Amino acid sequence: MAKCYIGLGANLQQPAEAIASALAKLHAHSDVSNLQCSSLYHSKPMGPQDQPDYVNAVAAFETKLEPLLLLDLLQTIEQEHGRLRERYWGPRTLDLDILLIDNRTIDNERLKVPHPGIELREFVVIPLAEIAPELDLPNGKSVKSLALSIPDNELRILAPAPSFT
Repeated sequence: MAKCYIGLGANLQQPAEAIASALAKLHAHSDVSNLQCSSLYHSKPMGPQDQPDYVNAVAAFETKLEPLLLLDLLQTIEQEHGRLRERYWGPRTLDLDILLIDNRTIDNERLKVPHPGIELREFVVIPLAEIAPELDLPNGKSVKSLALSIPDNELRILAPAPSFT
């Protein structure tokens, strides 16, 4: 079993509901266990500002899926939520990004782990620190210290962490 961390984000239609739906699909999947999620956060868009603000979260779980099969699962869930890839950093109905898989480094044309830019995104670092404050990235940097030093860019908690019981 691999410990995985994923980032969830959405800013079109009903973003909080899309994230809740994606989490429910992961929770119900036979190859996913011990799912936990951060609070839901309200964040400013990264990149083009001519789009609605985002709802973001970070989830952790264990899986037997190989990394590319996990990526396929996440992309299927995105597609089920009407994900279109029309503009880089553009608006989306649902975005699911693999952030970390154990302490692995993966670099191929479909998947890069750790997710590039993880240390620069407050909407990833702060929710990640909420659910895994003692976690160190593969480069040895502490998630907790990154969360304390990163500008918050008006990131705020929108809703408490969903439970999966």
